[in-house]
Amino acid sequence: MGFIAFLKTQFIVHLLIGFVFVVSGLIINFIQLCTLVLWPINKQLYRRVNCRLAYSLWSQLVMLLEWWSGTECTLFSDEATVKTFGKEHVIIILNHNFEIDFLCGWTMTERFGVLGSSKVLAKRELLYVPLIGWTWYFLEIVFCKRKWEEDRDTVIEGLKRLSDYPEYMWFLLYCEGTRFTETKHRISMEVAESKGLPKLKYHLLPRTKGFTTAVQCLRGTVSAVYDVTLNFRGNKNPSLLGILYGKKYEADMCVRRFPLEDIPQDEKEAANWLHKLYQEKDALQEMYNQEGVFPGKQFKPPRRPWTLLNFLFWATILLSPLFTFGFGVFASGSPLLILAFLGLVGAASFGVRRLIGVTEIEKGSSYGNQEFKKKE
Repeated sequence: MGFIAFLKTQFIVHLLIGFVFVVSGLIINFIQLCTLVLWPINKQLYRRVNCRLAYSLWSQLVMLLEWWSGTECTLFSDEATVKTFGKEHVIIILNHNFEIDFLCGWTMTERFGVLGSSKVLAKRELLYVPLIGWTWYFLEIVFCKRKWEEDRDTVIEGLKRLSDYPEYMWFLLYCEGTRFTETKHRISMEVAESKGLPKLKYHLLPRTKGFTTAVQCLRGTVSAVYDVTLNFRGNKNPSLLGILYGKKYEADMCVRRFPLEDIPQDEKEAANWLHKLYQEKDALQEMYNQEGVFPGKQFKPPRRPWTLLNFLFWATILLSPLFTFGFGVFASGSPLLILAFLGLVGAASFGVRRLIGVTEIEKGSSYGNQEFKKKE
């Protein structure tokens, strides 16, 4: 094991990375709070500023994937589709099977210049998670309780508010509503059987309300739907902790573009279109498992230096005073100061671990275990 590889496995290094992310995130959140005064004066300026502030935070996680772990991301698509990336408003449909599927998606948004303006339909619980939810709030992310009777008006209002967004945005939808587990899959397929729908092998039954509402509200703003099917070579199941330890993965993403005008305007027909799409996604996964590749031409968009430079900027301005302070504490010889400092380090470690825990499949929500048994 080389020296760099050894460093990547050390807890103290992980703690320092977490410190930079958390503290820079709190600083960014405070600046975002200050930008609220811009909203009544110049809404579009407020949005552009917050896109760049969000980029400064999220790109640190992308840096871990691209530069720290060296994970490779390969696109399987066609040239006409790839040429549209970053040049239009789109809805993204991504399978929800892996802990770092969101991070692979962010990597693609970064390489095509839309990371800061990327959107998601997120569960409301995340709104209260420091850094993640707080940053999303200032980005006008649409939050929902995942109870359609309560969410309908909120989701419609939030989507319509994005109709004049000044930056190209990729709006991510996890149509399955929750991460894939064997228990959720079994329950989901029981629902599919009861509704007379074809069973899926690698996906949960898509929940259509969010999709049909997004298509209706963003029609005229969004140009297309990108269907993205993600898998990892070697049948690996990567985690954010694995990325933090410097493990390298190879992600393959099959991307298909569907012009929005090709999607039916009628809600029932649009829902049937989505069910058919997931049957096709299932076939793509089956092909990948058998052949090890997706159909289409392979593209490897080059990683850009900005994620690394952004992290080095924050590390420089935050770690220098931390080291100076820590040295002063231990040089003082005061047991009380030393214990307080170690307690602070322990609290920071706990906080970073809790943030990582948000992505872990086994600690994911129970949504889907029973909700699939209810009517959409």
